[in-house]
Formats: sequence, structure tokens, C-alpha cells
Amino acid sequence: MILIYCVDNQGGILFNHRRQSQDRLLRARILEKTAHSRLWMSPYSAKQFQQETGPQVSVSEHCLEETAPGEYCFLETPDLPEDLGRIQQVILYRWNRDYPADVFCPLDFTRFQRTAEEEFAGSSHKTITEEIYIPCEP
Repeated sequence: MILIYCVDNQGGILFNHRRQSQDRLLRARILEKTAHSRLWMSPYSAKQFQQETGPQVSVSEHCLEETAPGEYCFLETPDLPEDLGRIQQVILYRWNRDYPADVFCPLDFTRFQRTAEEEFAGSSHKTITEEIYIPCEP
């Protein structure tokens, strides 16, 4: 499974039970990146994709459990798969801003190796950074 998170400078993902931010061009990039696979997400996350949806999008309250190897799961909550060994890759999008946060990305990135990094302009964010991580060898 390939996890996708969006975080602020401190690793925050939520504040007061709501996402910190969203970006139209980021959603388009995620849909483009996942076009040849399945993209799982919760009903909460699906609300922000209503205008830019794709045929690969599957919505489920249990998206983490339903994501198969090679498929993507877009997460806006601190949930993780029970078996961390299922994580094949993590795509982290950094807002490069300081937002209020009370919920943070739950991944321990010392267990992952960054393999790529790219900056791009969003619709509401001057710069968004995409970082690709793979699990470190045991």
C-alpha cells in the first residue's frame, strides 16, 4: 500500500477535527499520480475531491483495510494499518506553512528513507513539497 498524507511544517494534519488546508492543484496531482491504480479515501476526504474526481477513486470508512498492495490510500487522519509491513511507500505533501494543529502524522519517519523530493506550485500555496519515502531495510 502507498500512503498519502498532507502535513504542515510541524507534521500536523488536523486542527479541531478539520483538515488544515486543501489545494486544487494538489488534488489534480494526486489523481494524475494514481490514475493507473486505485485511490482509497474516507468519505470525509472524498468531499474535497467532488469537483476533481477520477474513476480510480474508491471511498470507504475502512479504506486502510481495503487498500491492496500497489494501491494508494489518502489519509487525513492519524490512522495507520495494523501491519506496518504493508506500507510499500509514503507520499508526503508538505504545505510549507505553520498551521495550528492538534493531530499529527503518526508515522515514525526514522523507519523510512526519503528517495525523492520535488517542489511545485499549488493553487492556494505558493510552494508544496512532495517527498517520497520507502521503508528502511529491516
